[in-house]
Amino acid sequence: MAIIEISVVPVGTEGPSVSRYVAQAINILEKSEGIKYELTPMGTIIEGELDTILNLAKEMHEITFGPEVRRVVTTIKIDDRRDKSLTMEGKIASVHSKQQS
Repeated sequence: MAIIEISVVPVGTEGPSVSRYVAQAINILEKSEGIKYELTPMGTIIEGELDTILNLAKEMHEITFGPEVRRVVTTIKIDDRRDKSLTMEGKIASVHSKQQS
């Protein structure tokens, strides 16, 4: 299991808001099975098998192109741990368990 953080940003849109393009990319995830995702204000976290989520990242990148979008900048971070199970919740719980009260 791997986790990626992805940010898909269309360049050259008619206005500063890109939420409708982000919504198109999130629709790709909505239709996918076997993955978990969390939309954040600055990107999207996706959990699943590495090949699956990398293919989804490509689809999210591609869906953003259109007649008014001729350039898309996509940033991806990958956390792929092979020694034990990796989940979004597990990573957060690990940090919380180490916080001092």
